[in-house]
Amino acid sequence: MDQRVFWVFASAVCLLSLTVHSSSGQTYPLTDEGGLGRVFDGIGGLSGGGATSRLLVNYAEPYRSQILDYLFKPNFGASLHILKVEIGGDAQTTDGTEPSHMHYENDENFFRGYEWWLMKEAKKRNPNITLIALPWAFPGWVGRGKNWPYDFPDVTAAYVVNWVIGAKKYHDLDIQYIGIWNERSFNSKYIKLLRYTLDKTGLESVRIVASDNLWEPITLSLTLDPELSSAVDVIGAHYPGTTTVPEALTTKKKLWSSEDYSTFNDDVGGGCWARILNQNYVNGQMTATISWNLVASYYQELPFGRDGLMTAQEPWSGNYVVESPIWITAHSTQFTQPGWTYLQTVGHFAQGGSYVALTDGNGNLTVVIETMTHDHSICIRPPLPPFNVTSQNATFQLKGSFASIKELQVWRSHFDLKAKKHSLFEKLPPVKLVGGSFTLNLAEDEVYTLTTIRTGQKGSFPEPPPSARFPKAYKDNFDTRNPPFSEAPNFADQTGVFEYYINLTDPGPHAFTLRQVVTERPITWATDADQTVTVIGDYQWQNMMVTCDVFMENVQSGGVFVAARVDKGGQSVRSAKGVFFWVFADGSYKVTNDLAGQSVLAEGQSGTRPFDWHNLSLSVKGQSASGMLDGRQLWNVTGVSSPKNGWAAIGTHSFELAQFDNFNVLAE
Repeated sequence: MDQRVFWVFASAVCLLSLTVHSSSGQTYPLTDEGGLGRVFDGIGGLSGGGATSRLLVNYAEPYRSQILDYLFKPNFGASLHILKVEIGGDAQTTDGTEPSHMHYENDENFFRGYEWWLMKEAKKRNPNITLIALPWAFPGWVGRGKNWPYDFPDVTAAYVVNWVIGAKKYHDLDIQYIGIWNERSFNSKYIKLLRYTLDKTGLESVRIVASDNLWEPITLSLTLDPELSSAVDVIGAHYPGTTTVPEALTTKKKLWSSEDYSTFNDDVGGGCWARILNQNYVNGQMTATISWNLVASYYQELPFGRDGLMTAQEPWSGNYVVESPIWITAHSTQFTQPGWTYLQTVGHFAQGGSYVALTDGNGNLTVVIETMTHDHSICIRPPLPPFNVTSQNATFQLKGSFASIKELQVWRSHFDLKAKKHSLFEKLPPVKLVGGSFTLNLAEDEVYTLTTIRTGQKGSFPEPPPSARFPKAYKDNFDTRNPPFSEAPNFADQTGVFEYYINLTDPGPHAFTLRQVVTERPITWATDADQTVTVIGDYQWQNMMVTCDVFMENVQSGGVFVAARVDKGGQSVRSAKGVFFWVFADGSYKVTNDLAGQSVLAEGQSGTRPFDWHNLSLSVKGQSASGMLDGRQLWNVTGVSSPKNGWAAIGTHSFELAQFDNFNVLAE
């Protein structure tokens, strides 16, 4: 072995060995002589599906902008190429609900929610970012009385296209792709009608991704139906396990992993992301990979807590964490762009791991290498078959138009999960090539980028504030005349939609309130509740007092509640337990141990009526609970043994209009 060059850093954690000639290990050509592979479409993150960016908007500056820079700013952090967002459907879609632009058929409002804001912030940082939208759920009126959005495909197509038009008209956002998805199946008639509706409204440039679920049956349908095939531009799969099906390749369509990752963002999560970013192309010819989710900005105790590229779940403290997936993303995104092309010479190493290579067609070359071991790269789904990775020498021989390259920039990440130490996205000295060849001594659990691109940067800001629990004393009177967002800070809607409301008929003390506005059960794949509920606070709270003014607007069957120790949300909200204090429009009250209202602790007459303001106060301490109505003691119970802790909450008995004001929680 001759002409070996070693770099040893003072940290002693990164040793890179480069050789211009080696007598051991395998040689891997990197060439364009036989043509190129598929065109690269980018790496992205997904906001929604559902409400995964809910807490991000409540961060104060400069921390909110810092988080956005880590996600979207080119040559800084993740530098994402793609942002995919949920078209809100007023329904629970995993971790919460996002508001629709059309709560009702005759209703339009293109300023609800936060996805508009997020897309504009992404475009502000990267004007070339690709924007994709997908409806996970729909308002109930779309189904015309059925819990299915495709029996009236013209209605559904008009609803979706209306959102795309609104994005441009009100926010100057050009949506480039619309996804088609339903957990049960896809509807070819709807896809064709959506294509027709887009075209007739001048949106020919908007492409369709289908079925945003599994490779089949969409692949077979595209093969058998030429009209459907002409309507669909991309076959998108969720959690494909880095593989595709042969029939998908024969369609000649773009193949995307249009939702992937969904894994706790510790170092194993970073390893998962590193492995699938490479192997989605090596194994499955997928040219885009999109992470669910973009940023873990929802209460961690909701389903799939911290399954984002980074964590930003404490707007009250300003704390956020730049997790390892951010820097794993940077290994690819900072040194490639959509429109680059994969080389055909990509693959697996003899001793495990994988490599991809891409070019811009103008002489630039980027090579990304990962050697993640099995146990250090397990994703949440699908199950990962056994494989082995061991340290090895790998020699790369550049040929074709790359043979004249003399130097490559080097970036490296190394996970040491035994010592719980790692180095992420570190710039090493460039490698000098002789005769177009170099050798790497690859250890286990490493990621390398070797590239002709010189603009990479590991961006940073001063440390954010330290982590802190949600404040034990919290109140909100909702008196916000021009709110920047339609939702009140820190409230996380789990069923229903709670929006700021200006009561034009009551200029008095309740002129500004929070109103639950969904009046018909939405269409969703998730298990939602029959009641509406929004949660807030610290999941570890045990003893607390929750107080709120309430106003029922349903004369026949109206009902509202305040609650403590609510123990479930997201797609598990239907089985939520806690202490729920209900009052009803018929003049009765009830105290239950569950959101469904089946486990009754107390009940009786309250004298409450619709269209009157009432003040509810719920106190829970140990195994005792008591409630006050309009300042008078109404009930007291003991023996409340579970749950031990949970959020505070407010909500309604059904999908009905109701208002809330002067919310106050005091926890011990």
